[in-house]
Amino acid sequence: MHKPIFFAVVFAIVVAPPWLSKLHWLMHSKKAKGVMAFAGMGFAGDQIKNVPSMYRKLIVVSGILAILAYFAGQFLDSHHSSFTDFTEYLLFPFFCLVFLNSLFLVRIRRISSTPLTRNIFRGMRVTAFLGIVCFLIAVFWPRSFGTPPMQKRADTRYWDLPTGSRIAYTLLPAKGIKKPYPVIYLEGGPGGSIDDGLIRIMSPLAEDGYDVYVYEQVGSGWSERLADIRDYTALRHKRDLEGIVQKIGAKKVILIGQSWGAILAALYTADNPQRVASLILTGPGPIQPLRPELAGIVAPDSLHLRKPYYTNHLGNERANNIRTRAMVMFATLFGMRLASDKEADDFAAYLNSQVNWSTVCDTSRIRQMRPKGGAGFYVQVMTVQSFGSLPDPRPRIRNLPIPLLVIKGQCDNQQWGFTKEYLDLFPHHQLVVIPDAGHGIFVEQPERYLSAIRDFLK
Repeated sequence: MHKPIFFAVVFAIVVAPPWLSKLHWLMHSKKAKGVMAFAGMGFAGDQIKNVPSMYRKLIVVSGILAILAYFAGQFLDSHHSSFTDFTEYLLFPFFCLVFLNSLFLVRIRRISSTPLTRNIFRGMRVTAFLGIVCFLIAVFWPRSFGTPPMQKRADTRYWDLPTGSRIAYTLLPAKGIKKPYPVIYLEGGPGGSIDDGLIRIMSPLAEDGYDVYVYEQVGSGWSERLADIRDYTALRHKRDLEGIVQKIGAKKVILIGQSWGAILAALYTADNPQRVASLILTGPGPIQPLRPELAGIVAPDSLHLRKPYYTNHLGNERANNIRTRAMVMFATLFGMRLASDKEADDFAAYLNSQVNWSTVCDTSRIRQMRPKGGAGFYVQVMTVQSFGSLPDPRPRIRNLPIPLLVIKGQCDNQQWGFTKEYLDLFPHHQLVVIPDAGHGIFVEQPERYLSAIRDFLK
């Protein structure tokens, strides 16, 4: 909603003045008028008399068109029209550009000879100026979202990887007879962090004899933030995972990927199939690059899937404001931090607490969802932006003989077609649908979640 306004004001302040100042010179300079009159283009006779009327019409008409373009963009966006971007990011900024620069560059006495009309346009100038000042304050004034600070776990360790990433992790050492292949848990997000709840869920696997590694991906939790946010890419995460497997020293690993973690597991498996013993994907996100047509595939009635009450879109609309949208734009368009990592991660934690409303079946659990420290804002934004440039992993993972378990909550917010694609690509697969669970399966059904994983690993 605020992106078009941001574009419009930036264009009006930065882009338009050099060009409209030339137009202003043409309209006011006696020398310009003489040259144009000589060329047959000039402002002479009745044309000069009509200049005030022309100015008024330009300002009023461009203002009305800007308002209409804004509301048209909102209407088209609500109906998911293909013309939304054209209306919001081209028409609306263009009309705002014409309106604001005409309003400020044209002399009041050129607009009208009537004192009342002049005062009206002076009031419009003051109002527009104050609006721009308020807008700039809203965009550039730092904010706080009240996220509690991260609590460092005593068992936190670090890997210094060949990629340059410094990664925080926790090892849950195997008990009893040690299994040959360790488990690596891949958190969702991108930009998710480890908490005590996840440690408790994974601990029984260590009791079954598996070394279990849970780590915070670069840019999140206690892992290092990168100096250049453009280095946060899906391929960087894949290379980090390759470095982690190398550090562990295991011949093969078992990957458990939650949401985005499933996407990362697919990228890793495509390039390193010989290093993967088995895959466990829970609430898997869509394989990237995205195949949007898969969203239209309807799940079989026998699965009894249902949509969550809330959506990610609703959470984003509720959490975001004009500054946070500007933060995303500065990051994705210019590779720049508008806000510090501290402020941005504070917002990311708050955003997650709102978006997570869509990850449960039982909406009464929403009251338990509070912002928790550790989320990574820039790693999330930039990694997602990198999805479109990924090489397609599908040809390399199709028909691999790697055992796959997909666990899906009955109210998972991920479309069935994206889940089905994993099953189609891996012939040796199992699907387990957990009743009364959403995208975050172990939040609502931890026992069933763990039981499905342990049964698969036996």
